Amino acid sequence: VFSKIFSHEALESYLPKIQLVIKDTLRAWSSNPESINVYHETQTLTFRMAIRVLLGFRIPDEELARLFEVYQQFVENVFSLPVDLPFSGYRRGIRARETLQKGLEKAIQEKLQNTQGKDYADALDILIESGKEHGKELTMQELKDGTLELIFAAYATTASASTSLIMQLLKHPRVLEKLREELRSKGILHNGCICEGSLRLDNINGLQYLDCVIKEVLRLFTPISGGYRTVLQTFELDGFQIPKGWSVMYSIRDTHDTAPVFKDVDVFDPDRFGQGRSEDKDGRFHYLPFGGGVRTCLGKHLAKLFLKALAIELASTSRFELATRTFPKITLVPVVHPVDGLKVKFFGLDSNQNEILTGTDAMLGATV
Repeated sequence: VFSKIFSHEALESYLPKIQLVIKDTLRAWSSNPESINVYHETQTLTFRMAIRVLLGFRIPDEELARLFEVYQQFVENVFSLPVDLPFSGYRRGIRARETLQKGLEKAIQEKLQNTQGKDYADALDILIESGKEHGKELTMQELKDGTLELIFAAYATTASASTSLIMQLLKHPRVLEKLREELRSKGILHNGCICEGSLRLDNINGLQYLDCVIKEVLRLFTPISGGYRTVLQTFELDGFQIPKGWSVMYSIRDTHDTAPVFKDVDVFDPDRFGQGRSEDKDGRFHYLPFGGGVRTCLGKHLAKLFLKALAIELASTSRFELATRTFPKITLVPVVHPVDGLKVKFFGLDSNQNEILTGTDAMLGATV
């Protein structure tokens, strides 16, 4: 099922919707006279992308904001100690999950009843159809669980990587300008505007420097530290025997920090992935931001597409600057993110890359 949800054809159909959500969000950021907390706002953005694009829910903005607050309560308490006492994090997490599932059930029922005006098959459509193909219509509980899993997969790690992307573009203006040069040379950016019809999936995948930038963000700021695997066959590692059946943890971050193929590992250098160097090509498991092996992250292509679409919009239609004297410190738990967020002031740009003021309700009211 998930191979269909994240197939090339599915990503092609999601792309215009992803772009619309990102454009709408950047307009709102640029119209805000104050600086924004990028980490909080990218969480809102990725949640909205999951709801509007992946799931195709037509939830009004006010209801969407309430659902996001409940979802945050759920995520904040999902790793609490399982002590079921009043006012405990565990109890708050359970209550948030129940409220969330009620909201999702309402959205699913409305979606099933209203199929008019749909111009693409979203992930939930594919999930439902796949069940029918296998002669098993999914129950409401299965649909709610699948929906929650898709939101969870698209949310925290993508928000983390989006924040890291914006921070690195702020720190390295030459990288941002090199991105703009590539967009101009490929006929995507002209006179400060994205050329209509130029952002198709194949075109985006053909942007080599953009790919290098996203790869470097994910190398240096991998959202999660590692993962768990079950040992299928007893093996020996550095003189120690690891028995079959044991659970082992592999570290993505330590792998990236110690892999011999990467030179100057602490330096943000997208060119390390360019054709001349290709530091990720030597060996299968030196670079694994999405894990490795048969259990690699199924949503990795969607995550990379989202980050590329965001980078293109940032390079094309926005000017932004750090709103604090120094960059914030980075914490690694539960995912990589700046302590106290990342305060940034965004400015809208016209077709000649001049600052403009935006703030009309019409611009802020676009929905997918």
